[in-house]
Amino acid sequence: MMKIKTFIVDAFTNESFKGNQAGVCILEMPVSEENMILIAKEFGFSETAFVTRKDHNRFAIRYFSPVMEIPLCGHATMASAKVLFTEHPEMKAITFETYSGTVLELKNADRIEMFFPVHETQQHELQDDIKKAIGITEVTNCAYNEYHNIVLAEIGSSKELQDLRPDFNGLKNIVTTINGVLVTARSEREGYDFEYRYFWPWSGSDEDPVTGGVQSFLCKYWSVKLNKKVLNAFQCSERTGSMEVELLDDQTIIRSNAVIFMSGEINQPV
Repeated sequence: MMKIKTFIVDAFTNESFKGNQAGVCILEMPVSEENMILIAKEFGFSETAFVTRKDHNRFAIRYFSPVMEIPLCGHATMASAKVLFTEHPEMKAITFETYSGTVLELKNADRIEMFFPVHETQQHELQDDIKKAIGITEVTNCAYNEYHNIVLAEIGSSKELQDLRPDFNGLKNIVTTINGVLVTARSEREGYDFEYRYFWPWSGSDEDPVTGGVQSFLCKYWSVKLNKKVLNAFQCSERTGSMEVELLDDQTIIRSNAVIFMSGEINQPV
């Protein structure tokens, strides 16, 4: 029996019981993909990260939902960084190499800074049955990001966004090849520029409480729209979460924090 050091972390928040929960597993030995999915299912969070040290401050990272491997996950990256910076306080910066080939740089300051790539979007249409099941009455603009396989739907009101009550059973029965739908709106909340929610019952959980990976395209989308380089984002899910994002050349910088809720070990059959 192999023991794996494991953490539960609330990401994109300074408070426990808010933000987005992620499991973080620090691997000393390889674990099969099948067992990674089983561990992710056991946690039941939208993502669990599996981290393997490659060098002093360089790590390999993989992300699994309870259903499948995910190419890039912001909150699980933030959660993993919080664990590593806490376990190794001498580290001021770390590098993650994702399974999809993306290299992520992170810095530890008053907030954790994540340096993500910028991913483009193209104009798209949202299926009427998906729109109806989510409860969207009118879409202001719609775009598609190929890297994440996500459809972005902008609507006219952040209050409407907050009040959405999707029919998740209906969504699950709709045949689609996309991973999820990101619904976003300009914020009416003081101190924030835009808000968003992410629904992905086809490839993860019904709703992701707070997601950072989508900022690789959402930050540029709102940066261009609002003509601002630095923006404050709020995810108006039930748990809520927030982050500052900055579009800097070919990088998306995400600044926020995380809280370690629990640490322990899990038993993994070899």
